[in-house]
Amino acid sequence: MGLAVLLGLFALLVVIGTPVAFALGIAAVAAFFYEGLPLIVAFQRIVSGVTVFSLLAIPFFIFAGELMFHGGIAARLVRFASSAVGAVRGGLGVVNVFSSMLFGGISGSAVADVSALGSILIPVMKEKGYSEDYAVNVTVTSSIAGIIIPPSHNMILFAVATGGGISISSLFLAGVVPGVLMCVCLAAAAYVVAVRQGYTAEKFPGWTALVLHAVAALPGLLTAVIIVGGVLSGVFTVTESGAFGTLYALVITALVYRSLTLRGFKLAVVNAVRTTSMVMVLIACASAFGYMLTFYQVPAKMIEFLTGISEDPVMILLMINVMLLLLGMIMDMAALILICTPIFLPVVAGFGMDPLQFGMILLMNLGIGLCTPPVGSVLFVGCAVGKVAIEKAVRTIWPFYLAILAALVMVTFIPEISLTLPQLVNG
Repeated sequence: MGLAVLLGLFALLVVIGTPVAFALGIAAVAAFFYEGLPLIVAFQRIVSGVTVFSLLAIPFFIFAGELMFHGGIAARLVRFASSAVGAVRGGLGVVNVFSSMLFGGISGSAVADVSALGSILIPVMKEKGYSEDYAVNVTVTSSIAGIIIPPSHNMILFAVATGGGISISSLFLAGVVPGVLMCVCLAAAAYVVAVRQGYTAEKFPGWTALVLHAVAALPGLLTAVIIVGGVLSGVFTVTESGAFGTLYALVITALVYRSLTLRGFKLAVVNAVRTTSMVMVLIACASAFGYMLTFYQVPAKMIEFLTGISEDPVMILLMINVMLLLLGMIMDMAALILICTPIFLPVVAGFGMDPLQFGMILLMNLGIGLCTPPVGSVLFVGCAVGKVAIEKAVRTIWPFYLAILAALVMVTFIPEISLTLPQLVNG
């Protein structure tokens, strides 16, 4: 009955529109009260959820992404991508995917990706004769690269949700190949759709222009190199690399590019504070909620439930993927990382799956949820930027869904995609 109180009250609060963070906290406190547990323990769990040193990296990553969003790095990356791959048939679609791979790997945020690149590329694509729904769909689905390609604050959340036993540097490495693979699949889908629709190729600007655009984009690209390279080399901790990366992004956008205005800086600060506050409150409340899930032995019951349906690991992995896809369609990504990790990780670990591989599966599934109604925040932002009705975009987005699902299937059943790079680097 206590579990029914916990999950039922949480579901009710979410349905009536309560913010997910508060729904988690209220449901957890109600379950503590129902079981007669000291409420001081509930609040201790809430506070302890955010007293993790590695979480300090999250505000730095978020602030660095905001600085790059408002500091003109995205525009330079788009010019470089256009010079490199724009001559392909339907080239602006491929440029869109390639730009997302580059910018997403710097910003670590799907929303920042679709906001920054969408405001640049969607109007240009429509001006060049591309349909508005095609432009929005490519931008929205390719923005998931920001979640998987390092650095990504969502990977830090996953590491925290596992109990802190996973190296964040290994997570960063594990995300490189799956992220690039997903972008390759999306680029192929963008090309196929462009050919079917009869979109033309852009003119190759010449090697001189390509080199010049690459040089202009290089300082921005080095932001990701500094953050990830500093962690992998052991020069910085994750938190230190985030702080240094933020300082570097500020110097590049304000002093080198000189495209960060005072207004842009203020917006970056305000947005970073707002996003960080939301994430931290969510982590705190999810900690108490997760404690009650463990109290009610939900992970063990989930293992029993799934193995009761089938003993076949392939079937169980497919069921977990479907569950994550459905949950991603109706709930916030950060909350699902914190809730689903302690539930499903023991299940897949029982079949010998490495936590690094499961982390990539989890992030890709929930990333698809960001592009899917009814709670597809990235889809909503993309449609707002492109001034396209959500219904119109959803009707033609299925080739891009299929591309991401193809990458997801490969990541799920080919462990080497996620594990080879960490194994090579870490020995």
